[in-house]
Amino acid sequence: MSRIRFNAIEEAQKRAAVQVPVLPARISELYGENVFNQDSMREYLTDQAYKSVLEATNEGKRIDRSVADQVASAMKDWALAKGATHYTHWFQPLTGATAEKHDAFFQPIEGGRAIEQFEGSLLVQQEPDASSFPNGGIRNTFEARGYTAWDPSSPAFVMGTTLCIPTIFIAYTGEALDYKMPLLKALSAIDDAATKVCQYFDKSVTKVNATLGWEQEYFLVDKSLYHARPDLATTGRVLVGHYPAKGQQLDDHYFGSIPDRALAFMRDYEQESLKLGIPVTTRHNEVAPNQFECAPVFEETNLANDHNLLLMDVLEKVARKHNFRVLFHEKPFAGLNGSGKHNNWSLATDTGINLLSPGKNPKSNLQFLTFLVNTIKAIYDNADILRASIASASNDHRLGANEAPPAIISVFIGSQLTEMLDKLEKNIKSGKMTPEDKTELKLKIGKIPQILLDNTDRNRTSPFAFTGNKFEFRAVGSTANCSSSMIALNTIVAKQLQLFKVSVDARIVTGEKKDEAILKELQKLIIESKNIRFEGNGYGDEWVKEAKKRGLSNFKNTPRALAAMVNKKTIALFEEMNVLSSVELHARHEIELENYVMKLQIEARILGDISYNYVIPAAIKYQKLLVENVEGIMDIMSDDVETYTSTQIEMIKEISKRFTAIKQNVEAMITMRKKANKIEDLEKRAETYCDKIKPFFDKIKYDTDKLEMIVADEFWPLPKLREMLFAN
Repeated sequence: MSRIRFNAIEEAQKRAAVQVPVLPARISELYGENVFNQDSMREYLTDQAYKSVLEATNEGKRIDRSVADQVASAMKDWALAKGATHYTHWFQPLTGATAEKHDAFFQPIEGGRAIEQFEGSLLVQQEPDASSFPNGGIRNTFEARGYTAWDPSSPAFVMGTTLCIPTIFIAYTGEALDYKMPLLKALSAIDDAATKVCQYFDKSVTKVNATLGWEQEYFLVDKSLYHARPDLATTGRVLVGHYPAKGQQLDDHYFGSIPDRALAFMRDYEQESLKLGIPVTTRHNEVAPNQFECAPVFEETNLANDHNLLLMDVLEKVARKHNFRVLFHEKPFAGLNGSGKHNNWSLATDTGINLLSPGKNPKSNLQFLTFLVNTIKAIYDNADILRASIASASNDHRLGANEAPPAIISVFIGSQLTEMLDKLEKNIKSGKMTPEDKTELKLKIGKIPQILLDNTDRNRTSPFAFTGNKFEFRAVGSTANCSSSMIALNTIVAKQLQLFKVSVDARIVTGEKKDEAILKELQKLIIESKNIRFEGNGYGDEWVKEAKKRGLSNFKNTPRALAAMVNKKTIALFEEMNVLSSVELHARHEIELENYVMKLQIEARILGDISYNYVIPAAIKYQKLLVENVEGIMDIMSDDVETYTSTQIEMIKEISKRFTAIKQNVEAMITMRKKANKIEDLEKRAETYCDKIKPFFDKIKYDTDKLEMIVADEFWPLPKLREMLFAN
């Protein structure tokens, strides 16, 4: 075993036994202690300032500059009391990660003295360099001005010694350069559209919030093993490595007893998360060895998304303290369960009603059906947009890989709801409804409360499944910013609700009663969107054929899926809903394509590095030992030499065959990469990387994995999968 690999495994094994940290008797006491929440605002703000912040949060009203000065001063005093020395505008550029630039509260004054100072102007707006972040050509290097602007709807928090202020990030010319700005616009659109539809059922509803409950999956790997794998440290996934004898086939890790070392890490990050107001409540082992999941209570979508990004940061920081590294990659180990970020989405009114939860009477259930059916119709009409929102180089490895939904977007609602929609489709006749028809429908609608939360089966193969009182968007990848999918989902549902209201109002104008008009329109939508509903096995080849018959798209890779971002239909929709402009959509399309190309480029480069500097030298070294062994036998034996050397000679030939194939494929991959890099059209370059370069990865892996099983363990330089998954 190589010295580097031996030391890495030894370090991992030493850290296997740890003491679980002790938390306070009531962890609820920690909740929100590092958040400038309503309790903190009541203590530090004047009544006027407190009221202004609440109005900005709940109603979107502007905060006066004088009030902003009050808020900034109070926020500073609160942060200083928490030990903060700096502040930062915390934002979400299109890198997929968060960004921050720290400035000290320190301000020199006359007499060689200094004070802590933080003014409203610094709270409300700052100016980072817009050209240095992904911008899709919106900003040139010589046009670097961009702005971060305070988002009062997401509370500030202290992390370490820094006051973090959630902000949007926009270009000097006004285009969004982040995820938060279009998300806020999409949430405003769904609020407006859903509230107007709610008025059919309850005039007291004045606001509808889209809610989000995410589930974050991840792997833990000991840091010494992580750093001994250049591919893992560089790309987030293992590019070569033979599948271990024991993986996940016994299903013994899933929901099993959490290892002490992992539990110590979990309790530590949970403590930090609760202090930051992240309501994490769930933790468990996932399917693959060393894979885990955490989940919070659902929250308003903007805040939930901020909390997910913040939690990912906390996970990485706490993991380092425990000598772990967190893997968020959707498929860090080939052949093992991948990681997703299931987005549980629903709509809630300011009167406390979940619009996707069945009610207690026909009226509330008609409301439930209205939002259920309109959501399904929105998915049917805009499935390609939804698919594009979850497309990435890393998620391509996971989708359809027998533990994640396929790339074909479909909707699962369960047998009982399917039966009800089928009956509504058949029983609502054309023309005027008779009293008997109305009575029959009311009886059927009134039965919906019998559909309990666990009465709708969980279809793991469905990318978009109704799970009792919400939809679960299962296809979102574990590295993703939830905003991408939530921007798409809330925008398309908002548009569909607008269309629904126009159609219902038109029916009412012609003399139909309100309930009758709603039911007739729902029948129409049920019929039109029926092809998107699928209750079977999404992994089967039969579904691929069936989906094609139904006219459903099947974009198996990112470059093809991303094309939907910039077609005429998408641009018209997002511009009409005032969420993203044509310029912004084209910019994001370019950024996503560039990101795809660069990730595959990095993987190709590190794969070549590993092949030439690790795999082939190890194979040759072991082959030399075999050659010396054969020569030694030939020196001391004169008879029947072939019998005693045939196995070694066969292995020598096999090793040569494998590393020759690796070298040839690496060279061919490099040649193709050079050709691809000269392609000016970014879309064609991405497709070339996908179609012509990526296939080499599997070819090189195949021969490398064969060598791993031939070369003696002491010669193999890279930690093996069985060591990374079980040694720690």
